[in-house]
Amino acid sequence: MTDRQFNLADLFELVVDTVPDRLALVAGDVRLTYRQLDARANRLAHHLESVGLAPGAHVGILARNRAEWVESMVGCYKARTVPVNLNFRYVAPELRYVVDNADLEALVYEQELSQLVADSLEGAARDRPLDLLVIDDGDGVPDTDPVAGASGTVPTRYEDALRGADDGRGFAPRSPDDLYILYTGGTTGMPKGVMWRQEDIFFAAMGGGGWGAEPIDSADELAGRLNPDETGRIPMLVVGPLMHGNAQWAMWNAFMMAGTTVLYTQHHFDPDRILRLIGDEGVVSSALVGDAMARPLAESLAAAVPGTYDVSTLLVIGSGGAMLSATVKADLAAQLPGAMIMDRFGSSEAGAQGAVEVGASGPTFVMSDDTAVLDDDLRPLAPGDGRIGRLARTGRIPVGYYKDDAKTAATFPTDADGVRWSVPGDLASIAPDGVITVHGRGSASINSGGEKIFPEEVEAAVKAHPDVYDAIVVGLPDERFGERVAAVVRLRDGAGGLGLDDLGHHCRSHVAGYKVPRQLLLVDEIPLTAAGKPDTKAAKALF
Repeated sequence: MTDRQFNLADLFELVVDTVPDRLALVAGDVRLTYRQLDARANRLAHHLESVGLAPGAHVGILARNRAEWVESMVGCYKARTVPVNLNFRYVAPELRYVVDNADLEALVYEQELSQLVADSLEGAARDRPLDLLVIDDGDGVPDTDPVAGASGTVPTRYEDALRGADDGRGFAPRSPDDLYILYTGGTTGMPKGVMWRQEDIFFAAMGGGGWGAEPIDSADELAGRLNPDETGRIPMLVVGPLMHGNAQWAMWNAFMMAGTTVLYTQHHFDPDRILRLIGDEGVVSSALVGDAMARPLAESLAAAVPGTYDVSTLLVIGSGGAMLSATVKADLAAQLPGAMIMDRFGSSEAGAQGAVEVGASGPTFVMSDDTAVLDDDLRPLAPGDGRIGRLARTGRIPVGYYKDDAKTAATFPTDADGVRWSVPGDLASIAPDGVITVHGRGSASINSGGEKIFPEEVEAAVKAHPDVYDAIVVGLPDERFGERVAAVVRLRDGAGGLGLDDLGHHCRSHVAGYKVPRQLLLVDEIPLTAAGKPDTKAAKALF
């Protein structure tokens, strides 16, 4: 194929043609070269075409991390259909909402989740039957499969579908306007589908031809950026679930550099397995999600007998989706002195926007030229302005939210000069040297007596206490001040206890007095979302 487009399938095929025999994917016991992954994705794509799915049709993927997740995503792009990420932790009403909201025409799901699928489809009225592909567990699909009874459609076994399809390409030309959709839970309301042009997401979140280099000017130019020698193979560990953007972007960054995606496939976070996987695969870079993943890794390394884990190849640990606290970052740095440990800042609505400054103690980022801090009239604040505005990005940003014009207009406004911005809701300020400090999501800020308090700042102070393992800070109703600051804290093992007065005395050396927690709750486990982020709603409910 010549004249490739800035289209994810075109770009993936270019990498395949450059390094066909390089290891592309490690997912549990499955190991696929780029040639093998391409062939299986081709088969999936031809199957989707054979059942009548037209370009632009939406295909849901409901599975934990596994090779078939990757094959399905790439195969959808090859057929110009749109993969839609579904959260395997949903309950039936939530799954049914997204299936309906996303107008799914097909669903790929793993057999272990059959009952969830059946419950979500029971009694649903559809204009056309939902094409169903089930990834079975090796024992075959039972005659009493609950999905068949609920949907009226007998699911096709995933492997049968691939076995009956061509493994060659032969697809129609694709477009850079083909969609990439990422369903995101956000902070309020039901999940929303963020729509990107594939060209824009490639440059905004997938490296644009290589981090640290100038963006490529044509798709075919990507081949010249790839090292065809085996020394150019970079194993990159993706720990988070592919149902979330952080993991998807990490995987596509690996593919766009002709690296090897090492996918963590266990159903529960196990630091021992992860550290052994790093050694077994010679992992160079690992993508994590905040303290919830990083802290157990640091503690396992610290407690291990020297020589237990080989992490000599690990050069970069990146956290996306949640910030690393200064304490955890220092603990990791002590155990991995040869590795660069960094936070990356971004969102489903803005892509990857920047990296934490080296040595920064908080969310201070060096941003790209397309990023600004806007006032209420969508005018960029000048460096050193002193005011807090809304963090925004222009240029390569999403088309909008799927089927939601009102939220699209609110999040992606156009200013008086005709410049269109992505404004997801993070509040920020800009220093005289142009460095941007992110203070937190405006909807999560605490208003106590008229003072605006950002939970992230207080959490950093709480986590700096030597007895604190992890913490979430929330606002609770207060008759006098409107809201009061409250902290949910998990103590380190062996800690004798922690009182509110002791925590307050500690925090006063880090933050102003009005920001100090007025209520404290000690818990055995910090509640987390499906993405491994602190769950603010659940934390409030504990009170």
